[in-house]
Amino acid sequence: MNDEIAALEKQLEEIRRKIAELRQAAPPVEVPNYTFETPTGPVTLSSLFAGRDILFAIHNMGQACRYCTLWADGLNGFVPHLEDRFALVLLSKDTPEVQRRLAQSRGWRFRMASHGGGAYIHEQDVVPGESGNPGIVCYERKDGKILRKGAATFGPGDDYCAVWHILVLAGMGVDFGEWTPQYTYWQRPERKDMEDGGQNLQ
Repeated sequence: MNDEIAALEKQLEEIRRKIAELRQAAPPVEVPNYTFETPTGPVTLSSLFAGRDILFAIHNMGQACRYCTLWADGLNGFVPHLEDRFALVLLSKDTPEVQRRLAQSRGWRFRMASHGGGAYIHEQDVVPGESGNPGIVCYERKDGKILRKGAATFGPGDDYCAVWHILVLAGMGVDFGEWTPQYTYWQRPERKDMEDGGQNLQ
């Protein structure tokens, strides 16, 4: 069993290397200089580069999605590492005020901007031809143009959220139907007051 796992992990490593090579070889595509809303007013896609040549745009479905919140929670720890060299922004359809409240409640350090569900997310979805899927897009600024270099979707079992691989170690299946992320997690108190209206203790 362990030998088979090791062999499959080696194959997976080779597949990842091949995917990386294909991503590097893929020709970039020029995109428009979209406009977004922030608490301080409108900003353009080009301004989000903040003087850098590479911009990572995290496509987040906003406050209504527990899964997107999970991904952002995990990526939040990488913010200072990525921003040492690249520009980084989290985009969602939520208004800037809603984004601000959500970020403060979760301790997020991302720069955030709202696409408002408009042209950007319809034309720059991580899945061509679709709209609103969570994921990440890499843009490059070169010779006065904004180029889309690559994109990846976020979803249970992907490489962008480590918790799924940890759950597999616990014996959960690849569909992860046994666990769903929550905004907050209830903790059982030391003493439960049975007059709270429920007998079903967990």
